[in-house]
Amino acid sequence: MAIDIHKPHNKSLKEAQQVADDLARDLADKFAIEYNWDGDTIHFQRFGVHGEISVDEEAVHVKAQLGFFLSYLQPRVEDEIHRYLDEHFV
Repeated sequence: MAIDIHKPHNKSLKEAQQVADDLARDLADKFAIEYNWDGDTIHFQRFGVHGEISVDEEAVHVKAQLGFFLSYLQPRVEDEIHRYLDEHFV
């Protein structure tokens, strides 16, 4: 199961990266995900899920691949990502 969410923003790159980092931290707390930055991209993973949050001057893009055993979490994870992005990239 794949998650693919793209959200335009009007923040500076640094502000957008901070919001992305906060999102990754929130997901890490709620879903026990480990993450790290590589340039303008956050890579995250845990057993059964991996993905990335990329940030540029215009948008944030969240991509994740959920394994079979975690596919039931897809609606909850997508809802959480949409809620967070809508809250912080208004």
